[in-house]
Amino acid sequence: MSICAKCVAPLTGGWARYHSASAGRTFLVRLARFIHIMLIRRKSIEAQANTKAGPNRRRQQLEADASKPRKIKYAPVTLSELEGVRYLHFGTEWVQGAMRIRKPDWIELEYAQQMMAWMLFNRDPRHIVQLGLGTGALTKFSYRQFAQAQVTAVELNPAVITICHSMFKLPEPDERLMILESDAMDFIVHAASHGIIDALQVDLYDATARGPVLDTPEFYQACYDSLADGGVMTVNLFGDHPSYAKNLRAMEYAFDTVVSLPEVHDGNVVALAFKGEVRFDFPELYARAALIETQTKLPAKSWVNGIKSALQ
Repeated sequence: MSICAKCVAPLTGGWARYHSASAGRTFLVRLARFIHIMLIRRKSIEAQANTKAGPNRRRQQLEADASKPRKIKYAPVTLSELEGVRYLHFGTEWVQGAMRIRKPDWIELEYAQQMMAWMLFNRDPRHIVQLGLGTGALTKFSYRQFAQAQVTAVELNPAVITICHSMFKLPEPDERLMILESDAMDFIVHAASHGIIDALQVDLYDATARGPVLDTPEFYQACYDSLADGGVMTVNLFGDHPSYAKNLRAMEYAFDTVVSLPEVHDGNVVALAFKGEVRFDFPELYARAALIETQTKLPAKSWVNGIKSALQ
C-alpha cells in the first residue's frame, strides 16, 4: 500500500489539531490509531506464515492474502463531455462517473445518488469511506455535506486520483479528507479490526464494468467487520449479469440485512447492507427523506419507495 504524498502533511499537523478539538475523544483515538496503522508497512508474508494457528487464524489469512504482491496493469483513463457533463472512462465506452461542469459538487448519476441512501439511517456519521474513487462525486458530496465527519476515499489507480483533482474538482486532502492510493481489499482487511466506519460506499469496477472486482464472502465479511455498530454499506452492482446474484449471496452471508433498490441506468442496482438490527419505520423514513430532499435536493423519497417495494 502507498499513500498520496499530499495526505502526509495534514496527518502530521492539521489532523492532530482536529483530533484534540473534536468531540468524541474515544472514537478519535481509535480513528487516529487506525490511520497510523495504514501508514506503516505491514508485516511480511513470511512472518504471517510463521504465526501459529488460533482463534485469529482466519483474519491472519486474510491479511496475508491482502499482503501478497499483485501485478497491476492500469486501464487508460479517458474523458468525454456531452451537454455540460464530463464523463470518466477507463479506455472504453463504459461510464465510470460523471460531473456536471457548472455544478461540480452535485451527484449527477442516479445510481450514485442512491449510494447515499445510508443517510436515511444515520444523520450524523463520524467516518465515511468510499472504496473506488470514480470522479470523486460521493467523496466531494460527503465532504461538503457532513462537516464534522472524517471522509476517506480509497483508489488503486494513481491516474484516477490525479485526474479527479485536475478535472473533477476533488479538494486537496486536509484534516478531514484523506485520499489513499491503495488496494481496496488491503485497506478493508486492516479496517476490519477497528470497526469505526459508519458509512461504507463500495463502487469497484474495472474497464469492462460488468461486475465488481471484489465480490467474495471474505471481502464482504471484512466490510461488515469494518463498520461500527449500526453501520451501513451501499454497493453498486450490475443487475443484468451473473455477478449480481453472486454478490448478493456473499453480502447475505456476511450482513444481517440486505436490501436492493430498483435498477436504474443500464443495469445499475444499489444494495444496502446493514450491520446489526435495522427497523424499517416507513413514516419515520419518509419524514427523514423529506428533510434530506430539502437540504440536499437528492431524491430520497424514491429510496424509501424502493426499500418498501423490496421488502414487500
